[in-house]
Amino acid sequence: MAGVRSRRPGPFSRNVRDIVRKPGQMREVEFTAAAPERWGEGLVSVPEGTPITVEARFESVHEGILVTAEAEAEYIGECGRCLTELRESLRVEFQELFAYPGEEEADLEVQDDHVDLETEVRDAIVLSLPFQPVCRPDCPGLDPDTGEPAADGTSSDARETLDPRWAALAGLKTDADGDADADSSTQT
Repeated sequence: MAGVRSRRPGPFSRNVRDIVRKPGQMREVEFTAAAPERWGEGLVSVPEGTPITVEARFESVHEGILVTAEAEAEYIGECGRCLTELRESLRVEFQELFAYPGEEEADLEVQDDHVDLETEVRDAIVLSLPFQPVCRPDCPGLDPDTGEPAADGTSSDARETLDPRWAALAGLKTDADGDADADSSTQT
């Protein structure tokens, strides 16, 4: 047995020895663990060391241990429109079956009477991160002229500058609007 070495449980690993192969037994746990690395890419992510709170229910079934859990973490990043800093909390749910080893080929297995939730927590959180995060739904973004965050009260007329190459067409638009008013007054 000199070459056999058991894997040390990580911060998301939980001992389920008391309910292994005892169908119908259940245990609920709540724990907090730090994110071991940065989770997520793009504009937002969960930084390394961020506390992640997990509330889990472990149920022993004939096939293995059924885990139903909720995880809560805080992500940081920047708004996809105005680039202001974002810091928001995120709550996700997941359910996975950790099969007993040796019975059938399974993606997730109970190992040394432990269930390691790190991969499932990470996947659930990363898949729930917003792809195009915004600081608020009506964020106006950046001002195209100054590059600064646009003010809420700025009207489109005040920001709109007419390209000199289109100046001749602006007169046609005004004439067309005036002709439409004149046509409607002659029909009455």
